[in-house]
This record gives sequence, C-alpha cells and structure tokens, in this order.
Amino acid sequence: MSHVTRLQGIGRVTYYVGWIALACGGLVHLHIATNLFLAMSLSKRNLFEASVICFLICIASEFRAHTLGGSETSTDVKRVA
Repeated sequence: MSHVTRLQGIGRVTYYVGWIALACGGLVHLHIATNLFLAMSLSKRNLFEASVICFLICIASEFRAHTLGGSETSTDVKRVA
C-alpha cells in the first residue's frame, strides 16, 4: 500500500467520522437522544470539536496525498527512463 493510498484512506475515514460526529451534535442540539449522549458524557461542544478535528485531519491528509501524488509519479518516470 503506497503512502498516497494510505493518506487518501485516512482522509476518507476521518471525513465520514466527522459527518457522523456533526450529525450526533445536531441531534443533541435538537434535544433528540440527549440522554444517550449525556450517558456517554458527550456534550454538544465535544461532538462539534470532534467533527472539526476530523475535518481538519481529512483536509490535511488529502492535501498531502495530492502533493505526494505529483512527486511520486515524477520519480516513477525517472526510474523507468
């Protein structure tokens, strides 16, 4: 598994985890399933912070994957030549 594939996988997973955390935060904000999240000691702020962190990790992983993707293709061409 190459670095680019691994970074894209991390980006994809954190993207979906971020959306799940954001949806759960929305449920707590609308007072739907509030007792469930309070039982797990998760507040609206914790869920929002988790979603923001996941989205930042996703952006960083995808940006790095695109940056490395361009450099890896140029090194592969040099090796073949």
